[in-house]
Amino acid sequence: MTTHRIGGTIVDVHTRRLYPGIITIEAGRIIQIEEVAQAPSSGYIVPGLVDAHVHIESSMLVPSEFARLAVTHGTVATVSDPHEIGNVCGVDGVRYMLASASHVPFTIAFGAPSCVPATTFETAGAQITAADIRMLFEDDRIRYLSEMMNWPGVLHEDPIVMEKLAIARACGRVVDGHAPGLRGDDARRYAAHGISTDHECFTLEEALDKIACGMKILIREGSAARNYDALHPLLGMHPHMVMFCSDDMHPDSLVVGHINLLVHRSLERGYDVFDVLRAASVNPIEHYGLPTGMLRIGDRADFLVVDDLSTFRVIETWIEGRCVARSGESLLEHVVQEPINHFNRQPIDMADIAGHAIGTVVRVIVAHDGQLITSERHVALPANDVLKLVVVNRYSQQPVAVAYVSSFGLARGAIASSVAHDSHNIIAVGCTDEEIVHAVNAVINARGGISVVDEHGVHVLELPVAGLMSTLDGYAVARRYTELDAIAKHLGSSLRAPFMTLSFMALLVIPQLKLSDKGLFDGERFEFTSVVAS
Repeated sequence: MTTHRIGGTIVDVHTRRLYPGIITIEAGRIIQIEEVAQAPSSGYIVPGLVDAHVHIESSMLVPSEFARLAVTHGTVATVSDPHEIGNVCGVDGVRYMLASASHVPFTIAFGAPSCVPATTFETAGAQITAADIRMLFEDDRIRYLSEMMNWPGVLHEDPIVMEKLAIARACGRVVDGHAPGLRGDDARRYAAHGISTDHECFTLEEALDKIACGMKILIREGSAARNYDALHPLLGMHPHMVMFCSDDMHPDSLVVGHINLLVHRSLERGYDVFDVLRAASVNPIEHYGLPTGMLRIGDRADFLVVDDLSTFRVIETWIEGRCVARSGESLLEHVVQEPINHFNRQPIDMADIAGHAIGTVVRVIVAHDGQLITSERHVALPANDVLKLVVVNRYSQQPVAVAYVSSFGLARGAIASSVAHDSHNIIAVGCTDEEIVHAVNAVINARGGISVVDEHGVHVLELPVAGLMSTLDGYAVARRYTELDAIAKHLGSSLRAPFMTLSFMALLVIPQLKLSDKGLFDGERFEFTSVVAS
C-alpha cells in the first residue's frame, strides 16, 4: 500500500484555521492531519473545487475529456445536468455520459433531467418521462433532479411536474431550480415545492429574495451567461447559501480556467478565504451529498496545492490520493468512446429560408452579450445590424423557421451550430441566404457540429456525439473552436462568444424573444408570436 505525505499550510474551512501541517494518505483517504511547527513547503493545501451546475455537453467534450482539462484548474467534481444529450438521445444519452465518466477518477454527480423536452413548443429528439426519472434514480450516480425549468408548471401544480417532484422526494434527491426573474410570492410558492437552488439570478435583489425563500444561489460565470459582478456580494452576506457554477463553458474557456478563476477574483476583492472556499467546495459537497473529501481525517483525499491565497495558482490536484494534475499538465489519459447520435435531416436550399419583403415591419430578437435573456424591437426590413436567423429541425424533414436578430454584428458570412438549447436543432445566422445555406448544410453533412462561412469557404468543427460533443483530444477541440471563433469575429461579430450566444437564441425558457423550429416564441407570455409586427 502506497503512503503519501503532503506538507504545507493547511486551509481548514470547517474550523476557519490556517496552520502548518502534513497530510498522510493511504488507500485514497486521509488517515492523519498533523499540525507542525513549520510548514515543510510553501504551498497551501485547500479543498478541491466543485462546479455546482454545468452542462458538460457545452464544452463540446465528453465527460472523461472534460475532467481531463478541468483537473488542471483544481476542479475535482462537478454537479452535471445531462439534459442536452437527453434532449437528443433520451435515457440512452444519459447512460452514455455515465459510461464516459466512469473512465476517470473524477466525481461527476449527474442529475435526472426534469424537462425533456424543455417545452412543447419545439421538436426534441427524445422524451424523458416520470417513469424514466424513477428508473434513473435507481443508479446512485444520479444524485438529484435536474433544473426544473417548467416553473409555470410548478406554480400551477401541473400533474406531470408534481409527479416528478414527488419521485425526487421519495428517492431522497434534492431538486435544482431554474426560475429567471421569479420574485415574491411566486418565488416562495416555487421554493415550497422543494426547489432548493437557482442559478438564473441576474440581480442581487432577485438572489436575496430567493435566499429569503430558503433557496441556495449559484453564482454563474460561464462562456455566455456571466452574473458574478452582480452577485458576488452574496459571498459576504450569505456565505452558507452560495455556490459557484459555470452552467455552460465552451472548450476555449475551459483551457484557460474554471472555478479557480472565481476563487481568484473573489480573493482579489478581499472576501474571506474561508467563505470563498466554502462556496467553491464545501457548500456543493454538502448540498448534493457528494463523496468528495473536504480535508478531514477519514475523508477521500481530494485536495489542491496552490501557490498562495491571492493568485491561487494550482500547483497540484489530488483525487482519491492520486495526483491527477501538476503545474497545468493533466495526468489523466485521453479515452476514446464510440459516438451516439440522433440526426435525420437532408440538406436545405435557399427556397427553404425565404424571408420577408422589403419594407415589412418585423419583430427582431435583440441579443445581449454575456446574457441569455434577449429583448425585442420592431424594424422595417432591411435594417442596419439586422440579420436573418433560422432554425432547422434536425430530427425530420420539417419546414425551416425564419426570424431576425440583431447585435451579432456580422458584416459578411454566416455561422451555424447543432448546439441549440435545449432541443439542439440546427441554428444559423448570416448576411446572405446563400451563406446561411452553406453553413447549415456543412453541419448537416457532418451530422452535427459548428460551422462558419467566409470568403475562403466553409470551416467546420465536427461534433459526432449527439451533435454536441467531439471524440477528439480536448486541447485539439479547443484549438479548432478558437479558430472558428476567430473567423466569426473577423467577419464582424463583436460578441465575446458568438457560437455560445447563437446557441441560446433557441432557448425558449429564457425570455424575451427566441426562435424554435416551430416559429418565433415570446418567452414572457409563453406562446408563439408572429414575425411580422402588427
